[in-house]
Amino acid sequence: MDAAIEDGVHVMSLSLGGPSVAFYEDTIAVAAFCAVQKGIFVSCAAANSGPYNASLSNEAPWILTVGASTSDRRFRTSVLLGNKRLLHGESLYQPKDFDRKLRPLVYPVKDGEVSALCDPGSLDHVDVKGKVVMCDLGSINNNEKGEVVKKAGGAAMIIANHHVLGESIAAEAHVILASYVGYKEVVEIKKYLNSTSSPVATVLCGGTVDGLKSDPEIAFFSSRGPSSITPGILKPDVTGPGVDILAAWPETVNNQTGTKETFDVIRGTSMSCPHLAGIAALLKSAHPEWSPAAIKSAIMTTASQVNRNGDPIVDERGLPADVFALGSGHVNPPKAHEPGFVYDIQPDDYIPYLCGLGYSPEKIEMIVNKKVNCSVTIPEAQLNYPSFMVSLKRGDRKTYSRTVTNVGPVDSSYSIRDISVPKGVHIKVVVHNDQGHELSFAAVQQKMTCTYEVTFSRDVNDTEKGPYGQGHMTWVSDNGKCTVRTPFSFKFE
Repeated sequence: MDAAIEDGVHVMSLSLGGPSVAFYEDTIAVAAFCAVQKGIFVSCAAANSGPYNASLSNEAPWILTVGASTSDRRFRTSVLLGNKRLLHGESLYQPKDFDRKLRPLVYPVKDGEVSALCDPGSLDHVDVKGKVVMCDLGSINNNEKGEVVKKAGGAAMIIANHHVLGESIAAEAHVILASYVGYKEVVEIKKYLNSTSSPVATVLCGGTVDGLKSDPEIAFFSSRGPSSITPGILKPDVTGPGVDILAAWPETVNNQTGTKETFDVIRGTSMSCPHLAGIAALLKSAHPEWSPAAIKSAIMTTASQVNRNGDPIVDERGLPADVFALGSGHVNPPKAHEPGFVYDIQPDDYIPYLCGLGYSPEKIEMIVNKKVNCSVTIPEAQLNYPSFMVSLKRGDRKTYSRTVTNVGPVDSSYSIRDISVPKGVHIKVVVHNDQGHELSFAAVQQKMTCTYEVTFSRDVNDTEKGPYGQGHMTWVSDNGKCTVRTPFSFKFE
């Protein structure tokens, strides 16, 4: 990262990370702060330890922490059952010479043994020659299962997803025709197996299918918040495409010899992070005067919370995607280009925040690389961030301020058109100007900034069972062209 800074880069993308540690012990956080001091935008992978809460990496507020979601593309192979049910799955390996005839379907479970895992040697005494074999997820990877099935003489393979993983499947470069299907499809296949003494099936190659309207969905593996290092900052920040992404790869994976096609289709927050870095580069090119925090704000406040059908985004288990999975939302690059206004943060603005975390001046100096004192401290929620993470006890009342910078037309104004908070929580917004409840940017203002205060309160008799709640507010420009959304997360103590 130091070398990249010396090279004069404008954007860094880091598809790596480690466990949550204090920022002064986190080499990526320290190096990223140095980059931000030089005006460099840093995008980092959120990690792949989902769907468990508090499983994030790269949580520093000066970093864009990126979760992973699906795209509208699938590399489809489908299972056709003898009862004419067609169930969709995925595989990269799709041979053109495989016929469509139905073959005996085998799910090799006997006397409670786990031969359905298709581990090496498990099919040695099972007749699978010329048949379609269904294998459960297990101790070896799916490609190795295909090797076992192929060695035993199987014609094709169905990979049965575990119920915990839901519809989280992957396109993989198999050595045999395969279809990796989600758990709902597994249930249908097992119903069919139990309905007949002579089950048959085949696998059909569907090529590349796109335009799916149920996407994006939050990937099962995408790490979730809240942050364990800075629980007063809502993380991850945003999500981007991270499933079935074409990527350069260090070895041949297309099951052929004598080729140099070193590409693969893989998934992870390591795939979504570069998407956001690329979007940041486009925004930096269009708006070279924007700081890293301004670019980050533009991405976050314009992100989407609905899929292509207009329905709320869910995760791959079909569950609602909350703010700890989705962050501010799924990135929307065209809207980020014209965000209206942004929440800007200068590098020195993080020092009172770091003091508020309880770090000593000596430890903060390890991050900011200069002498500091903690004469001024702020709570985490007071950092000029594009989201709020607020801890509320019964009867609590807390006020925080935000300063916004106009990057849209002069003489524009914004008012709150949409607001949502959990039952028992109340919100009051006060704008520090003469325009009442509106944010107003007049041409005579030099910096084109405006400050507002938000007061969050909780009923003293609130019976919210918690431990967390969420909400949002959305500012809309007077001409209706710009919307600036701010998500809330509440911890109920």
